[in-house]
Amino acid sequence: MVDNMTNDSADRRIKDRFPASCLKVQLREKGFLSRGKQPVAVTCLDLNRYGMAVLCPRPVDIGARLILDFEGKYINESRVDARVMSCQPFQAGFRVSLQFGYCLDKKGYSRTVDNALSRIEGFYNRFAS
Repeated sequence: MVDNMTNDSADRRIKDRFPASCLKVQLREKGFLSRGKQPVAVTCLDLNRYGMAVLCPRPVDIGARLILDFEGKYINESRVDARVMSCQPFQAGFRVSLQFGYCLDKKGYSRTVDNALSRIEGFYNRFAS
């Protein structure tokens, strides 16, 4: 299922996102129906500590729960939960907007994940100026 993202989605963000195209990201879908689906390498378009947008070669259902692995210079973070907020055709694939799971639900909050994503955000924030 692909949904068109409205222009006001950027207005709903808590913080600006920063370009991070050199960050390597791999996503896997969670849940029973995702069995057999292979992990997918995606291109990070932008991110902050609350969410990110990626360029994905295939569409991902809105509301799908994902597991993300990040790798980059000085960055190696695995098994970060996220939920798909929107998915729309973009360039040679689909722009998938994600919100990180730790900030979706107070019960799922993790200081470790929050700190790790804050460090990643800070790293790319330095290069955005």
